[in-house]
Amino acid sequence: MNDTLTAVLGLKVGHAHVEGFLSGCTVILTPPEGCPAGVDIRGGAPGTYGTDSLAPVNLVERVHGIFLSGGSAFGLAVGDGVRRFLKENNVGFETGYEKVPIVCGAIIFDLGINKGGKKPDSDLGYEACRCASSEPVLCGNVGAGAGATVGKLFGLERAMKGGLGSYCITTPYGLKVAALMVVNAFGDIWDPREGRLLAGCRKSPDSRELADARECIRGLKVLRGFPDGNNTVIGVVATNAEMNKTQLTKVAQMAHDGIARTVVPAHTQYDGDTIFAISCGDLKGVETSVVGHLAADAVSEAIVRAVRSAVGVKGIPAWKEIQA
Repeated sequence: MNDTLTAVLGLKVGHAHVEGFLSGCTVILTPPEGCPAGVDIRGGAPGTYGTDSLAPVNLVERVHGIFLSGGSAFGLAVGDGVRRFLKENNVGFETGYEKVPIVCGAIIFDLGINKGGKKPDSDLGYEACRCASSEPVLCGNVGAGAGATVGKLFGLERAMKGGLGSYCITTPYGLKVAALMVVNAFGDIWDPREGRLLAGCRKSPDSRELADARECIRGLKVLRGFPDGNNTVIGVVATNAEMNKTQLTKVAQMAHDGIARTVVPAHTQYDGDTIFAISCGDLKGVETSVVGHLAADAVSEAIVRAVRSAVGVKGIPAWKEIQA
């Protein structure tokens, strides 16, 4: 059974990786006609591409591809590869002269774990598109989640491995609301269903015990460890409900509640938290607030799945190892 983003009919997801380094990108492709989309940015240090076109007051109604990438600002080059792939496949916004693919995206900072390494680029974005399929989304150390880490209150040396996760909710009347999240948070990760800390800042570089950033912050005047922009949780929520840009902007806003439930602290000046929302379907009569509520649930489940699926690298342990 597919309980990931590609359970929403018409969507394809592809991953590609930087050879020899812990970085990569993930691409979400819509049907050729595109999908209405909205976006909401809550973090204080975002890195985004093409988000202005998603404002409800602006002309373009649909997007044809969304990318999530490592490599910090260098990873924004992935968007050029996505656009090149779509143009070769005659997909885009009809201008009267030629079709222009509408592409949006966001990046995470994974340079600390890849010092001086090669970054995701246009060719990697093209490769992710070429590999995109409607199969269940692979989770963990894949795509944009390859170099993701969490719990960086005291720096990377006491962090844990993050990753990429996806989850889909299906209601009895056929509504689907799904999320795909890349988890590279400054904060710790909690499981809201179980009410327990899963991953985050450890007590020391050699320790497998969690320090609990929620308690540690009470003794700090400033959040130390990393400068601005080194963390983020980014992702896409999708639904088969028929929605327009304005409604999807609200869904993206509400979806951020899923980050707030699982990441502590969330939406800091050190994060670039960004969520896109897309409508890929024609199920009518579903209220925006219902979709937004389920989107928040799907986001929190996807974040938990990202952490539970991750594998430790370079001495940075993952949840699986802590549990063992």
